[in-house]
Amino acid sequence: MRRAVPLGTPKLAKRTGLLPFAMPPSRRLAAVSGAALCSLAIASPAHAGETGSAPAIIVTGYGLSDTPASPAYDVQTIERGQIAVAASGRIEDVLSSAAGFQQFRRSDSRSSNPSAQGVTLRALGGNATSRASMILDGVPLADPFFGYIPFSAIDPSQLSSVRVTRGGGSGAFGSGAVAGVIDMASAGPDQLGLLSAEALADDRGETQLSGLLAPQLGQGFAVISGQWNRGRGFWTTPVDQRVPASVRARYDQWSLGARAVAPLTGTIELQARVSGFSDHRTLRFAGADSSSSGQDASLRLVGRGAWKFDALAYIQARNFSNVVISSSSFKKTLDQSATPSTGIGGKFELRPPLGQAHVLRLGTDYRRSDGELQEQPVSFKTGLATAYRRAGGTNTDLGFYLEDDWTLGPLVLTGGLRTDRWTIRGGHYQELSPAGTVNTASVHAGRAGWDTTFRGGAVFAVSPMLRLRAAAYSGIRLPTLNELYRPFVVFPVTTQANADLSNERLLGFEGGFDLTPAEGVSLSATVFDDRVKHAIANVTINATTRQRQNVDAIEARGLELGAHVRRGPFGFDGSLAWTDARVEASGAAAKLDGLRPAQTPRFAASATLSLHPLEGWTIAATLRHTGAQFEDDLQTDVLPAATTLDAYFEIPVARSASLVLRGENLTDERVITRNQAGSIDLGTPRTLWAGIKIGVR
Repeated sequence: MRRAVPLGTPKLAKRTGLLPFAMPPSRRLAAVSGAALCSLAIASPAHAGETGSAPAIIVTGYGLSDTPASPAYDVQTIERGQIAVAASGRIEDVLSSAAGFQQFRRSDSRSSNPSAQGVTLRALGGNATSRASMILDGVPLADPFFGYIPFSAIDPSQLSSVRVTRGGGSGAFGSGAVAGVIDMASAGPDQLGLLSAEALADDRGETQLSGLLAPQLGQGFAVISGQWNRGRGFWTTPVDQRVPASVRARYDQWSLGARAVAPLTGTIELQARVSGFSDHRTLRFAGADSSSSGQDASLRLVGRGAWKFDALAYIQARNFSNVVISSSSFKKTLDQSATPSTGIGGKFELRPPLGQAHVLRLGTDYRRSDGELQEQPVSFKTGLATAYRRAGGTNTDLGFYLEDDWTLGPLVLTGGLRTDRWTIRGGHYQELSPAGTVNTASVHAGRAGWDTTFRGGAVFAVSPMLRLRAAAYSGIRLPTLNELYRPFVVFPVTTQANADLSNERLLGFEGGFDLTPAEGVSLSATVFDDRVKHAIANVTINATTRQRQNVDAIEARGLELGAHVRRGPFGFDGSLAWTDARVEASGAAAKLDGLRPAQTPRFAASATLSLHPLEGWTIAATLRHTGAQFEDDLQTDVLPAATTLDAYFEIPVARSASLVLRGENLTDERVITRNQAGSIDLGTPRTLWAGIKIGVR
């Protein structure tokens, strides 16, 4: 529910063009849902049938295929079979199979604050914002205000594959991919079946429910899905640090979605999606509640004729709230009552027919992010608001890109350029007294500029078994509205925003090989050197204050190894990342020079063994290790290394039903996710799940 604020605040919103964010969530939901329902109507099979298309039409639901030079970059693909055996059933668990993937903290989406769920790769983190671009069916997923990923809204069982490209991104939406791109593709009825459902409960009484219907409709198809996860949660606070106000990490999360795919002609298909989610969590103390919600809609046209094209438009309406509880008085000290935000964007890419030797991509993309923080500091004595604050602004990015792959026998060369016109405007901060008197009012000067980036590489097939590759790239990332304008508190530390932050700029190089010594066996190795100039970090000012600042750079050098085996009923997927990351800093942040970025381990590895002894049977075990990392930028508090073991069993018990058993952290490893001067939070303890999975083809 939106909270009332004193009169006078809308005047500032009017001056900054933010009046649309005063629209109640219900109206924003209606607007988004209405647009999406129209999309679904357009995508109906009746419309497809009117074209008189031949039965040979094949509808995929995917975007355009990869280009010949895609292997020039360090890519790891997580296949549907590996996605299915994640012991937690959560997408962040799946992504952890790509060593080097990390969130700001080690907690998953049951026991972390949503705003800390930024994603990055190659130890280029240091704050909670995403430095890797995460997309689903071509649509960026990052929150328009914060840049975090709504993990709880993503159901891994609906995915066909996840492709993780480490290193700087280019092409469509490349402006935010300084650490890489995580590209998720939805599955269709051929993989999902007509009907599926799953119901599980764990040893704490928590539940996971999900289901979907995926009928073929004429020459197209539709997928209607939903999931609901809830529970009392586990204790994140160790026994010796609990107080009467301590509580378990409760959560209640649901999401609904509908997707339709239909042919318009023999070579053009329409893809439409509408979805919504709600996520409520409690962390550490009673009353320390956070919530996030969203409604998304998108339309996509994919043409696979001689002139291939991919056209996309999307809209996102999101909101976030958070209550801060004092760790000394255990009473509410800050109520971040709402952070409504809207993201709109789209892209158009064209691939003209230039013959088999060339694949040329010409495209443009656009993103606009609007949002406003609404919060009230609260007196712990009276429980009443002591002030009313609003802060926000608008960021835009318009990109133009071209990329060409040139095949010369066993050698494939690739090169591309991208230029971005970006703006940071409408930045404002206002604080009112409870009586409505203006205490502070600031309007930040707008900024705009052009940035040009590149990427290029080569792949050489030495033999059918061995492929060598090398690549170089650059990229940019705009500071998020959150970094620019929103302060936050993890009591007792306050992190200040900074409206003067500069864009981050990446320059990186890498080289490696892919080896296929036998059928079903592939090995890869990559060495890399990535440098993010003007990297945004949370810089310590004193014991209770930090500020977001641009440091000179974060440089990460390292090695990544991968292994993939499929031999009969046996499977193995392994990934290892060793990274030496260092901060380069001078001036006010000079004390960080030479230190590792906060929250970045030196070493990470993941290995999954799977076995399918009989039809319908699946047995899998996953071992993961994350090296030690530091909680803070000054490296005063350590998060020790942790090794966890997960397991997954699926056993048919009837024609269309299977028994599912899952185990998280079977050795009950003590995983420390936060350590501030000895005050710690813990990650998921040993958790055992059991349930039924039903599937009708």
